[in-house]
Amino acid sequence: MNISRKPRIDFHVHLAVYTHHHEWVTEWMKQTHPTGYEEYIRRYGDPGAFDEMLASEGVDHACVLAELSPVTTGTCTNEQVRDFCRGRPRLIPFCDVNPHVYNDPGGELRRRVEVDGFRGVKLYPTYQHYYLNDQRMYPLYQAARDLEVPVLIHTGSSVFRGSRMKYGDPLHLDDVAVDFPGLNLVMAHAGRGFWYDRAFFLSKLHPNVHMEISGLPPSKLMTYFPELDRITDKVIFGSDWPGVPTIRRNMDAIMELPLSAEGIDNILGGNAARLLRL
Repeated sequence: MNISRKPRIDFHVHLAVYTHHHEWVTEWMKQTHPTGYEEYIRRYGDPGAFDEMLASEGVDHACVLAELSPVTTGTCTNEQVRDFCRGRPRLIPFCDVNPHVYNDPGGELRRRVEVDGFRGVKLYPTYQHYYLNDQRMYPLYQAARDLEVPVLIHTGSSVFRGSRMKYGDPLHLDDVAVDFPGLNLVMAHAGRGFWYDRAFFLSKLHPNVHMEISGLPPSKLMTYFPELDRITDKVIFGSDWPGVPTIRRNMDAIMELPLSAEGIDNILGGNAARLLRL
């Protein structure tokens, strides 16, 4: 399919090397890289090699996510992500603000954006055990709105020990979307598992709510979302690398979906570019 070239943006990548990973996460990761896993993550633990890999995969920009989930998955500190991305325009750093760690989530986000240069925030309610409409998080949402940075949120299931799925229900995002209509909210994994219908409906209902499709097989997207063609201006590509062996293969599979050329362009980068103000 011949479509016009817009930036290709991966809205969901992790660092190959965390400060700490639980053993169950490491074992799961090895399943996606059955041979040479240790060498693979060592190689791409180097920011230069990682940048080159993204370029070879056809990715113009990638959002690199911090994670402060010591109970369920592990810890990739904000400082790690800040330093990894520094001086590399292809890499867009997203901080994490765990409300069990920070007493002032709004102030912490403002500091991370204004001082450290983060351009978005990733939330992990399923791993960190809080509801998205918890009032403790409202100062963070207000700060994100004031700073005009997107909020990426894990929604849906997780295979990792200690995760609690009730916190991943996208329905709790409805309150946030109503109370902060100017805040761009992005549902990572698009309600994976139980809640594809809720994620789709929220994206269709609220102008400020978007679906991000990392962790979903592209060949299944039209099954999960039979009317995907109606909201291609609200759907964002993400790979969840290094949980996938290749990013380009997923992008190529999306290009084969029965969607308009403009819709595919939107999914693969246009929508993300708008939210990131690229």
